[in-house]
Amino acid sequence: LGDTEERRRYLNARATIGTLLNFGAVPIINENDSVATSEIRYGDNDRLAARVATMASADCLVLLSDIDGLYTAPPLTNSDAVFLPEVPRITPEIEAMAGSAGSELSRGGMKTKIDAAKIATAAGTSMVITSGKSLNPLKRLNEGSRGTWFPALATPATARKAWIGGHLEPRGEIQLDPGAVKALQDGKSLLPAGVKRVAGEFSRGDAVRMLDPDGRDIGCGLIAYDHDEAVMIAGRNSREIEAIVGYPGRAEMIHRDDLVLDDAMSD
Repeated sequence: LGDTEERRRYLNARATIGTLLNFGAVPIINENDSVATSEIRYGDNDRLAARVATMASADCLVLLSDIDGLYTAPPLTNSDAVFLPEVPRITPEIEAMAGSAGSELSRGGMKTKIDAAKIATAAGTSMVITSGKSLNPLKRLNEGSRGTWFPALATPATARKAWIGGHLEPRGEIQLDPGAVKALQDGKSLLPAGVKRVAGEFSRGDAVRMLDPDGRDIGCGLIAYDHDEAVMIAGRNSREIEAIVGYPGRAEMIHRDDLVLDDAMSD
């Protein structure tokens, strides 16, 4: 739980997953039961999967179950249960259909899958519940096998940018030169070379305001360096970063996926 709740550990885990995917590896992630306690654990793989999917900005999360989706009632005990092929929005009625937790051998059941759907869809990740009892369930799903789909409320990118722009309290500010402002308007990342001034008390991953040369607020982003490191590399070429800070940090001060511009700047 701490790896997805604590900012620095979240950023490290997100970067690790991204690197593994770039290498063509398939990360396998499980809760570490040997060190997790009841106070700091998920306890079910459904919500863990949802948080990992949103951490990785995944387009889709597939939850494999012992049944092929969500029904209006438990299909094994109620012959009148109706299968739901899609749930456009999770309402109290939908949550009531999920019932309580699963069997005594499981902490999950349909309830935790609905909880996972709320996490995933709010962050821009679509989700589907389908049966995992047959061979090749992902291939079967791709070919049209039955499942209950929960469409995302936004794309991962737009959901993340909305979170950055509207839900984070800036911890500092950085002032940019005209070239950096133009680069941001063109959809590029912010490089250290374009930063003229750094102010505030922030750590890696905190939100900071971005100012143009005249001091006007032009947007917000998640900075890739602590304050002291940002001061040291401001105005410098990205190739110099390792020599300055002592490790091969990111080339970008703020990556384009981690920033949002004010409306006037975006137009």
